[in-house]
Amino acid sequence: MKTVIHPHIQRSTLTLLDNITYSHAKQPDGSVLDLKLSILLHHGNQELRLASGLTTDVPPEPLPAIIWVPGGAWRGTDKNQSIAEMQFLAERGFALVSMYYRSSAQAHYPAQLIDVKTAVRFLRAHAEQYHIDPHRIGMIGRSAGGYLASMAAMNNDLGESDEWSGYSSDIQACCDLFGPVDLSQLLQKTTAEVNSGRSRWNSIKKSHEGALLGGSEETLPKRAYEASPIHYINDAMCPIAIFHGDQDPIVPLKISEDFYDAMVSAGLENRAEFYEVTGAGHGTREFFQDSTKQLIADFFTRQL
Repeated sequence: MKTVIHPHIQRSTLTLLDNITYSHAKQPDGSVLDLKLSILLHHGNQELRLASGLTTDVPPEPLPAIIWVPGGAWRGTDKNQSIAEMQFLAERGFALVSMYYRSSAQAHYPAQLIDVKTAVRFLRAHAEQYHIDPHRIGMIGRSAGGYLASMAAMNNDLGESDEWSGYSSDIQACCDLFGPVDLSQLLQKTTAEVNSGRSRWNSIKKSHEGALLGGSEETLPKRAYEASPIHYINDAMCPIAIFHGDQDPIVPLKISEDFYDAMVSAGLENRAEFYEVTGAGHGTREFFQDSTKQLIADFFTRQL
């Protein structure tokens, strides 16, 4: 059966540029680990146009970029995990960047924050190549990724490195999806579970936050405090939208509530949005419904 259709052009074509090395991270044994990211975006540079054969599907201006920081309890995850659920941001005209960062088995904190900030500087250093606006870079992360995005959102000098020096690692907007932004609270929860025998861990050091921070159990509480975004709220931080489920069994809702309250107490309520997601657990489907995605897209549209 032959059918003639008239689809009309209502959207431009997306292209995934994969396995772009953004960092050469030095390992404790002296070896070098290449860290990679991918970029999902509308066609916007000559190389893409020549490769695809397209000549008209080109955004007139550089695109604002949003870095997707996946979760995984800092144990490691594929950079493109859940990128399909984030595609809605690329559909709305953002360059969606998905990155891999070092796991807690590969390096302890602050290595993960260093990786996230290095990725930001890499994008600014290559903004013209990837048709990205270096003045409009946001970040969204889930769980462990939400924690790292929130740390980056403080726009301070923590986690800086020499790679791509000369470019800023500041971001202009952050979306925190149920991130454990107060490691002290999370450590207290885990400690109580370990001591009562209700935990899968037989020691705090083996827990997710213990593995991230490394070191001795005696100094874990102090280092957990020092590694928590809630203690670095300042006037330089970018706007932050927080989404957290009221049935989260892993990262208590109170952690995000306290984070929001701390920003309000600091006089930064105009930069803070908090969405309590009813019936949602830790990364359950409620976060990826059209209504929730619309709130996220609207936030980034306003800020970027």
